[in-house]
Amino acid sequence: KLALKLGDYTITEAGFGADLGAEKFMDIKCRFAGLKPNCVVLVATIRALKYNGGVAKADLTNENVEALRKGIVNLKTHIENMQKFGVPVVVAINRFHTDTEAEIAVIGEVCEEMGVEYSLAEIFAKGGEGGTDLAEKVVKTIEEKPSNYAPLYDEKLPIKEKLNIIAKEIYRADGVIFTAQAEKAIKEITDLGFGDIP
Repeated sequence: KLALKLGDYTITEAGFGADLGAEKFMDIKCRFAGLKPNCVVLVATIRALKYNGGVAKADLTNENVEALRKGIVNLKTHIENMQKFGVPVVVAINRFHTDTEAEIAVIGEVCEEMGVEYSLAEIFAKGGEGGTDLAEKVVKTIEEKPSNYAPLYDEKLPIKEKLNIIAKEIYRADGVIFTAQAEKAIKEITDLGFGDIP
């Protein structure tokens, strides 16, 4: 909140993964702090996406468009997850010198298909100059695409319903099966009066 008062833009790291830290940031932190994010920056690497596509670590520096196309499903899911909160997304590709033009073209295709901007962040190699394009795209996105931020669920819902919403929407599960121990914990939480918090 101090940074929001002192600067034109405030950037925070919500946590690792749009299915872990970002979900908690959007559903819990923003709700309690009264924050309304204007933009989400998803950071990825082509190497990691190829790894998700089945490439061995030793071979990640070799061009492999086919593996990238398989692994990019991971990035698509993270984009979809953030779009569910009504916040525009910019994808930052942390560029490595081994990334090829053919692989970068795949990133461009997918981002265009999903209606999001992307930028090749080259801050490690070029310092501040390597982040200018990303900064400009974030500012452009904030100015041109209004945020309709809303948490994924109503905190007044029963605990089981909230857990099912997160499991289905963020993790693509069919639902949650509650063990006897979980049922007991949910009852205790509810009895203590904490059933209607995020």
